[in-house]
Formats: sequence, structure tokens, C-alpha cells
Amino acid sequence: MTTSTPDAGAPARRERTFFGQPWSLVHIFGVEMWERFSFYGMQAVLAFYLVYSVSEGGLGLPQTAGANILGAYGGAVYLATVLGGWLADRILGSERVLFFSAIVVMLGHIALAVLPGFSGVIVGLLLVAVGSGGIKANSTAIVGTLYAEKDPKRDAGFSLFYLGINLGAFLGPILTGALQTSLGFHYAFGAAALGMAIGLTQYAIGRRSLPDKAHEVPNPLGLRGRLLMLGAVVVAVIVVVALVLLGVLNDSTIALAVVVVTAAAALAYFVVILTSSRTDRTERRRVLSFIPMFLTSVAFWSLYQQQFTVIPFYADDLTNLDVFGFQVPAAWVQSINPIFIIILSGVFAALWTRLGDRQPATPYKFGAAVIIMGVAFLLFLPFANAGQSGTPLLALTGILLVFTIAELLLSPVGLSLSTKLAPQAFRTQMVALFYLSVALGSAISGQLATFYGTGTPSDQVPYFGISGIVAIAVGVALIIATPWVRKLMSGVK
Repeated sequence: MTTSTPDAGAPARRERTFFGQPWSLVHIFGVEMWERFSFYGMQAVLAFYLVYSVSEGGLGLPQTAGANILGAYGGAVYLATVLGGWLADRILGSERVLFFSAIVVMLGHIALAVLPGFSGVIVGLLLVAVGSGGIKANSTAIVGTLYAEKDPKRDAGFSLFYLGINLGAFLGPILTGALQTSLGFHYAFGAAALGMAIGLTQYAIGRRSLPDKAHEVPNPLGLRGRLLMLGAVVVAVIVVVALVLLGVLNDSTIALAVVVVTAAAALAYFVVILTSSRTDRTERRRVLSFIPMFLTSVAFWSLYQQQFTVIPFYADDLTNLDVFGFQVPAAWVQSINPIFIIILSGVFAALWTRLGDRQPATPYKFGAAVIIMGVAFLLFLPFANAGQSGTPLLALTGILLVFTIAELLLSPVGLSLSTKLAPQAFRTQMVALFYLSVALGSAISGQLATFYGTGTPSDQVPYFGISGIVAIAVGVALIIATPWVRKLMSGVK
């Protein structure tokens, strides 16, 4: 697809575009699609690998322990965006961090595929978490470099980028779920590794065409600072190893530990950015405006990320997965949300483009998203007494459609917002700060899942009911506060 770009005094020049967006977007679209293929493909079967019995090829953990590990892992992935953002802004630049992170992700999936038992889980999840964190913060930041601050195509571009994410998220669970049921878990993990290898190859070919801004190091760190950072990393590793050996950090406390660390990291990030001499007055006001949206995002993701803690067990134990005599693999439920994203992301992109400056302000979108997420949880209540027949797959599909609508109002918009509100010196780290809200919500989802219990009606009603009502209250509070938030945003919509 091409467009004509006029240039005074010269013939019109035709520039290559990607669905009306800058052509460079195709390279970020591709690597993120394959990374999400591997990430969600692995995560779709991970819950079952942790809790299935040894005779079924799993590790035989209790369901609550599995949920804790899933929540902690999800939180750690997004917590690692802090490291990825810091490395990009202070040492390597976004483009190089993205490239090396993709290699680390591939190695993590290989470890899950070839290493047996808990050794594979520990090594594999650690590498995938660190690598995915680097990809997330930096792929988003690079997309932001393709647009001017007030370019009306910006939100549409991020929605298209989000389509790539969810195309991979749809295909991954389909393939890994089929492999897990037919050949076993380690073949499924191997497919995830292969997908990441394809994405890495595609990105390596096209990375040189990215804008110069994607290669910049906005705030280079001196040698003394690098040595201090290295020392801090060594101390942190020693502390974590000691806590594991002493039994303080285990499968029942790890999610809470990630919650505490993530909350502390987010607070420290806000303090650093707000007090930096490199942040001017207008930038400081914009960062302050992000705080209520950050908290709303935490509430949203603590419910949304139940797709990877509670929903897998709900699908496996309480959902009727029979479709015309074919037993749908429980892992395929993880592909329902991406299907709706693929269908609706273009609709939302077109909607924001058509509305232009008339579209709702971002705080309104955030508030509506968490309200709709609360409604989605309340929709589980009519099926709390479904009995042996189980919740119809069609009903669960409808609930996940509501999840999707809420997600499209917050996630791609939040990624775009973080690049618009970011101080110049903290461009990538501001994206990492948005992902910290996802990290905190993901870790909280693991903690919340322990209250789900065995999924009996006596557990489901208070669990889904209270969660839904609290989310709706949070959304209403943000909508009420929106006029004040918009003043702080200082012209950013």
C-alpha cells in the first residue's frame, strides 16, 4: 500500500505504508506477533503443566500453588519491563534491547522444552519473563517513535500494533493446545520456541530501517552508574537465592512478594521521574495525571489477568467443552479473547480515526474499561449453579467478548498514552511504568485466585460478585475525577 507525499519544488514521492501507517510498523508488528505466539502458546498450557498429575505429564502442584506461580510469573514479566526500559534509556537504546530480548525469550522456551521438571520451569520462566519484559517496553516505545505527538493516526497505529499481538496470541494456544493433548507438554513448549525463532529472524532482517530515534540512548549512564547498577543486580540475585533457600520465598508466597516488589518499584519510578531535574513543569503535571489512571489500570488487570489464573481451571473443571461430539482442549479457551481482538481492533482503530479530536478523552476510556470488566465478572454469577452440565462454552465465550471490549478501551490506549505523557528523558521508562500497572495487577490476580477455592457456588458467588462491584466503583470514581485529570494532562487528550 502506498501514499503520495507532496514536497515543495519536487515531484510527488510515493512512500510505502502498512495499512496507512508508517512502513516501519510492519517490523515491530511481526516480531511482537511471533513473541506473543510463543508467550501465549506457552502460557495456555502452563497452568495445566503445573497442576496436572505426574502421570498426565504435569508437575502435580495444588491448584492454589499453581495460581500463585502463574500470578507471580505474569507479574514478573511486566516487572521486567522496568529493566528493559532502563537498559534502553540509559545504556543500549530501544532497538538493541528489543533484539537481544527476543533471543532471551527464545532460549527460555527452549529450556522449558528440553529441561525436565522444576528445573525447566525455573530456568525457562525466568528467561521468558526477563526477555518478554524487554520486548514489551521497547516494542511499544519504538512504535511511539513512528508518530508525532499529536498525530491523529497514533491511536489507530497502536490498535494495528495490538492486532499483531493478538494474532500471535490466537494462533499460539491453538497449536500448543493441540500438541499438548496429542504429544505432550514439552512438544508444546518446543513449538513456542520455534515461533520466537521465526519472529527473531524476521526482525533481524528489517531492524535497520527503523527511525534513528529508535536507536538513541536518551539519557546515557556513565561508567560509575553502570558499576553501581551491576552491584545492585548482584545483591538482588543473592537476596532472592537466600530467600528461596531459607523457604521464605515459595509457591505460596511468591505472588505476594511480586506484589510488594512491584508496588515499591512503581512508587520509586514515580518519585524519580517527578523529582528529576530533566523533567520540566509541564512534563511533571502530565506524570501526575497518570497516577489515577495507573491505579485504575491496576484494578483492571487484576481482573483481566484472571484469564491465566482462574479461567483455565474454570474452563477445565466447570465448562462444558463438548462441541458436536468434539472435546475442545481447555487450552483453546485462551484463543477466544484474541479472536475477538482481531475482529474488533480494526473497528476500534477506525472508530478513533473517524472521531479524531472528538473521541472521548483517555480517562473516560479507562473508566469505562474497568466498569465493563466489572460487569464481565458479574456475568459469571448466573452460571454459579450450572451443576454437572457445566457452564456452556458459548456462555464463557460471551463473557470473554466483554473482556475484549474492556481491554480495547484500555490496553492499546494506555500504551499510546504512556508515550504521549512521557518526559523526553524517560520515554521508554514511562512505557515501563504503564506495564508496572499490568505487573501489579497480574501479581494481584494470583493472590485473588487463592480466594476462588475449588470453584463451588459458595466460592464463585462472593468471588465474582465482590470483584465485579469493586471494579465498577473504581471506574465510576475515575470518570468523576476526569475533569481534574485532564487539566493535569496539559493538552494531551
